[in-house]
Amino acid sequence: MAFSINQALGPFPQILQLEAKRAQLLAANIANADTPNYKARDINFKAALQAIEGQPPSLPLVPPSTGPAIQPSDAAMQPRVMYQVPFQPSLDGNTVDLQRNEAEFGQNALRYQATLTFLGSRISGLRKALTGQ
Repeated sequence: MAFSINQALGPFPQILQLEAKRAQLLAANIANADTPNYKARDINFKAALQAIEGQPPSLPLVPPSTGPAIQPSDAAMQPRVMYQVPFQPSLDGNTVDLQRNEAEFGQNALRYQATLTFLGSRISGLRKALTGQ
């Protein structure tokens, strides 16, 4: 049976990329909390995570210079960015709910750290298996 690094790491690399994308969106929302007419954006993290978990794990291990390689997980790695619906509309057209976005950013940061821990333990296990220590 052939060894596959993709299967050994599981879905954690894709989940890490998804959490990083969401962190970028939430940080942009927080940074633009006072910008008139700024529309807050986010992804449906739960749906994107289900899309990742429903597919076999795969990492795009092809260098970008070889051209666009479409892999099964590409759809999951490009989650649909949607606008947040504000609980209270503002007079300047800004839809950022600062407390909500800060709380979601904190939750996302915790998930990111947990995913890094899981991925690190997988890599540590692989290293131990290869070196025999």
